[in-house]
Amino acid sequence: MRTEEEQVEALKGWWKENGKSLVIMIAIALSAVFGWKTWQQKQLTDAETASITYQNLLDAVSATVGKDSADQVATSQHLGSLLKAEHESTEYARFAALLMARIDVDQEKYSEALQELDWVLAHKPSAEMQNIVLLRKARIYQAMGEFEKGLSVVVELKGKEFSASASELKGDLLLASGKNVEARRAYQQAIELSGNAEKNPLLTMKLEDLATSEEG
Repeated sequence: MRTEEEQVEALKGWWKENGKSLVIMIAIALSAVFGWKTWQQKQLTDAETASITYQNLLDAVSATVGKDSADQVATSQHLGSLLKAEHESTEYARFAALLMARIDVDQEKYSEALQELDWVLAHKPSAEMQNIVLLRKARIYQAMGEFEKGLSVVVELKGKEFSASASELKGDLLLASGKNVEARRAYQQAIELSGNAEKNPLLTMKLEDLATSEEG
């Protein structure tokens, strides 16, 4: 057995050879833990900031409904731009762009609204959000009288849950462009896809109005 003095000398020798590396390893480990905690805290702080900013945006947008409030519109635009710039990868930013597009449409600023919607599409929205954006884009093209562009957007819609809405919108665009026969087919398809005409009385009314105009 080693004497106590020999054990101490052996420990000193090991420390001399490995102590520096051990200290470096401990420092790296502590830095990693500290860095991870700092990153987590930053993520939490960013999420809280984005949430508060988005709520302020909702309040500002609500204040613009039915009112001629240039100040609230300006506030909404500022907050929307802030969310997109500082929290670009979040859902808050994507929803902010949708809200800004709605405000632009209310003001008949259709080109600006399309830019907001294209921003959402460029930032990896969920499949559901993507379809909602495409529906809104097609509606904007309809409002602009650019029916062919609207139809080209409708083709991009995917997902069974949006198929009836896509067919109805297609019918609206075809009808607006004077293609009544094709519009009728699209409306009928929309009813078939919805499975029940009573779910959408407006769609039934569109078909009836189309039939009346054809008879006249």
